[in-house]
Amino acid sequence: ALEVERAIIGREAAIGIDVADRQARVETGLAETELTLAAAQQRWDREKALVAEILELRARLRGEGVPLDAVEPPGAVAETAGADAPEVKAPETDAPGPDAPEPDAARATTADPSPPDPAADLARLRELMAELAEAQGETPLILPSVDRNAVAAVVQDWTGIPTGRMLSSQTEKALRLAVTLSERVVGQDHAMEMIAKRVQTSRAGLGAPEKPVGVFLLCGPSGVGKTETALALAETLYGGEQNLISINMSEFQEAHTVSTLKGAPPGYVGYGKGGILTEAVRRKPYSVILLDEVEKAHPDVHEIFFQVFDKGMMDDSEGRRIDFKNTLILLTSNVGSEVIMDRTSSGTVRAGLDDLDTALRAPLLKVFPAAFLGRVVTIPYYPLSDMMIEAITRHQFAKIARRLRSSNDAELVIGDGVMDLVKARCTEIESGGRMIDAILTNTLLPELSRGVLNRSLEGEKMTKVTVGASEGGFTYSFE
Repeated sequence: ALEVERAIIGREAAIGIDVADRQARVETGLAETELTLAAAQQRWDREKALVAEILELRARLRGEGVPLDAVEPPGAVAETAGADAPEVKAPETDAPGPDAPEPDAARATTADPSPPDPAADLARLRELMAELAEAQGETPLILPSVDRNAVAAVVQDWTGIPTGRMLSSQTEKALRLAVTLSERVVGQDHAMEMIAKRVQTSRAGLGAPEKPVGVFLLCGPSGVGKTETALALAETLYGGEQNLISINMSEFQEAHTVSTLKGAPPGYVGYGKGGILTEAVRRKPYSVILLDEVEKAHPDVHEIFFQVFDKGMMDDSEGRRIDFKNTLILLTSNVGSEVIMDRTSSGTVRAGLDDLDTALRAPLLKVFPAAFLGRVVTIPYYPLSDMMIEAITRHQFAKIARRLRSSNDAELVIGDGVMDLVKARCTEIESGGRMIDAILTNTLLPELSRGVLNRSLEGEKMTKVTVGASEGGFTYSFE
């Protein structure tokens, strides 16, 4: 595609069209692509040579004498060409002279002087397999046999289950899960540690095999990172946010809406289509399930999850048993937010977890039965402090900078005082991180976009945008 675009640019330049910027960008992209292609070709050649030697050694160790991909013997080639080839008589020869070698001696000189050594071949095979594994990493180009990695790749392509990535680095991801999640979810390290411990227990094979990986009830004010936790877990554990099954439980405030989750029974409208929960888990058995605002659902809806939490399965309307043992279930709730805000003085005091757990018990029992709370792990989320607001703001600015670089090839620089201005405008602690997004979306981004569009209309080249702060609000400098 880049070569085609370069040819088009050449034709446009020939008729006087200004294509300097496009040509420079295409030439840079083409050079990078050629380097990537050369590296991929070099890696392909190396893996191909290693796999060829591995197959040859395996054939020799099996005692077949020739590799599996050997060419046809000369006799077979002669037979295929014998009908059309002219018949040639072999010349008559006299008896061998005194200097001619004996037949046995001739065969001895052409044979391999070194006898086969299975032990040496096996050692060399292991050495080659280790070298191939090191060269391939997580993305092999050639596989010497149909092994678990090959099957995992096919299953991933067919079903969307990221088995390849899960097989390659399960242990490392599980051990670093708390750190990885804390980089994305700000200020809730205690919650990340609790979730990581349960995931590590499951990965080690020490948890109940029939139960889900974990069931957690995340309680706290709005906008403190509960939904972001689910997104981060789906990305880290299951290969992407597309493996998040999110259901807003406020849509299930009547008892009859249970059929929407499991599927309509025979004779009812919608029978045969499957429930939104059971069908989603059937299609994506490796996923994170987010039940948002679970306190708003009808008590009968709460009860259908008892079997899921205890036995890791649910029967849909057609009698199929849906397996939940490979899912991680997160429930979010705003119940007890007032208690948490009061104990933490609206985020200015870091209360103890035991104190918060005890204080949350009473308001939770008013909404959920004790049997429900006994099946989940309750995790309180702290309100946002000034440090947490600043960290979240930096994450938001980093996203804006990536979008500006991608769309306009310009750098975003954040000046002094911008963070203080954002924190000063965050007056509604109850809104959490959503107020930061609202400030940037409704104030900064429209003004920044207007400046970008004006310079694009005037044809001015833009390489850097500096955002500052003043008494009147944000300031912008375009270079």
